[in-house]
Amino acid sequence: MALDAKGTAQEVADLIAPVLEDMGFELVDVEYVSKHGRWVLRLFIDREGGITVDDCAGVSGEIGDVLDVRDIIDHEYVLEVSSPGINRPLKKKKDFQGAAGRKVKLRTIHPREGRRNYEGVLERVEGDMITLLVDGAEVSFSIEEVEKANLVYDF
Repeated sequence: MALDAKGTAQEVADLIAPVLEDMGFELVDVEYVSKHGRWVLRLFIDREGGITVDDCAGVSGEIGDVLDVRDIIDHEYVLEVSSPGINRPLKKKKDFQGAAGRKVKLRTIHPREGRRNYEGVLERVEGDMITLLVDGAEVSFSIEEVEKANLVYDF
């Protein structure tokens, strides 16, 4: 059964997250995209104290071997491993909890009253619900409703 890009990214994430955890890393995100006719699998990893170039190289070698053995992707692709950087995505409940009190930008999967994009201060996380203060009003979302979310830095 052929998977779409999103399904492939999820299958890769499910396979490698425990391996990365055993290596002392957290899997922050996986992207599987086609750019200029070639497929790119991007892994964003983190750990306490940050990520070095050597960490990325070590993870690339280890995870590349795991992916080759499991043969999830049956064509050529480029494996990229990096830190999530300053625009770290917020995906899991603990990511949102860590961003409480900070400015975030998010996009919902489905429009709410014709709107999908929101920017405001993340007020709180209760259960699977997050609440933003947007233009002076509180707006709540379930984490499952969020397609993409990132911290916003004002320089």
